[in-house]
Amino acid sequence: MKWKMTFLALGLLASPAWADDPVSLGTFDDWESFTYQAAGAPVCYIYSIPKKSEAAKKVKRDPIYFLVTHFPGRKIKGQISTIIGYPFKESSTVTLKVDEASFELYPNGDVAWAAATATEAAIVKAMKTGKSLTVTGTSWKGTETTDTYSLVGVGKAMDKIDSACK
Repeated sequence: MKWKMTFLALGLLASPAWADDPVSLGTFDDWESFTYQAAGAPVCYIYSIPKKSEAAKKVKRDPIYFLVTHFPGRKIKGQISTIIGYPFKESSTVTLKVDEASFELYPNGDVAWAAATATEAAIVKAMKTGKSLTVTGTSWKGTETTDTYSLVGVGKAMDKIDSACK
């Protein structure tokens, strides 16, 4: 059920009529890999949920995820995104840290993305050797939240989608 919620939350650029249900490629410690077909092309992604979520005050949030997605039919590899569980404050930025390396993400609704493929590649590279990832953002109501993810298993999960979505 967890993967179906992820699939629905993502809305990964394909309507259910165009896409198959995701199929798990395996769980690798704190990360899980999936693949599915959309418009006749494979899509692969890994995701995890935070080990810890903190906020300055009590905040109601929908499910929270961090994802890395490959769309080989569109020549996209390693697209990072976070689904934060609330709408971000307009014109805000989101800080992603992998250990001590810091990156800026740009929010749109309840999702934040990197602005450039070079930034995504740097984030994925850091994730493969890092221990933890944090995402700090501000809700539309002004509440700052920080979500902390374990990176245990991310390398194996990435290897799995790298081989499944060439």
